[in-house]
Amino acid sequence: MDLISLPAEVDKEKIDGKYRLAAIAAQRARELSLGAKPKIQTKAKKVTTIAIEEAINSTLEFLVGEEARKAKEEAKKFDYKRLLEEKRREGAPEDLSELERDLKIYLHEKETEDKKALEELFTEKSEEGAEE
Repeated sequence: MDLISLPAEVDKEKIDGKYRLAAIAAQRARELSLGAKPKIQTKAKKVTTIAIEEAINSTLEFLVGEEARKAKEEAKKFDYKRLLEEKRREGAPEDLSELERDLKIYLHEKETEDKKALEELFTEKSEEGAEE
């Protein structure tokens, strides 16, 4: 479906202009590109086209005016990039590169060797103290 073939009729009570439509669609397209599921059934494959269709069909909820300003201030308090990165790490802990896996094995082996050396050191001293 081409963007040109999309219906231009928008509910004027909800979306008051083409710039608001563009802003709503841009934000929704960003969400879709990050993995959000579409709220409508469509043949479109592009996230921007899906976002515009969702906005035109009034399937999206959005704030305007003073409510939007308050929500924007609240959103500034959160570090969304950090939260998304933490979620990504939680979801895929085994997605390590080959170098990271090798490093993990090396560090584990080194730690085991260090523990053995310490155990040998302390067991030798305790045996010498028992002999005297």
